[in-house]
Amino acid sequence: MKFISKCGNIEPTTEVEEADFVITHGTEILRSNSKDSSDHLTLGSFMDDGDLAPIIEPILKKCIERKLPMICANPDFIMKRADGTTGHMPGKIAQKYEEMGGDCSYFGKPHIAHFKACLRELGLDASRVAHVGDSLHHDIAGANASGIPCVFITGGIHSTFFTCEVGEVPSEESLKELFQKEKQVPTHVVPLLKF
Repeated sequence: MKFISKCGNIEPTTEVEEADFVITHGTEILRSNSKDSSDHLTLGSFMDDGDLAPIIEPILKKCIERKLPMICANPDFIMKRADGTTGHMPGKIAQKYEEMGGDCSYFGKPHIAHFKACLRELGLDASRVAHVGDSLHHDIAGANASGIPCVFITGGIHSTFFTCEVGEVPSEESLKELFQKEKQVPTHVVPLLKF
């Protein structure tokens, strides 16, 4: 929770009764203030199957009863893992919180404030950077809205839309079809990115 230290004097807790707000940025555990990992609470199988019911929904319900605001610092809904499986992300938790009646503020893709903050930190103009990502909903939509050139990775979360193998460039026809369907067009397209 290194990034929390940059936010001031905030002490994480797994106890709803002790919380002043809820922050979602990962999908595996609820962290306590303790360095002892046995004090952390696992989110069960959510990352693998997206199931909020057994562990997360009851916690969200308690948070709503206390009218705790939520901050979603990673609004992605899904991700493509290295092994090709889908991982479920904090954006789904925030979406459910709002559906249940909770109040949530977002910071991260696709929100313009996120992109502007990155440019500010880099000290660069939007024309000097390119955002790289595999989500038309988050990466490409956010970069487009922020006026930042963007590179769409076709081998990521949208790969099942294409008939080609992961790592191959999809046909121009299928790219156009996907971009029209999702109403987002990147400035560049590559099949995969290795770094």
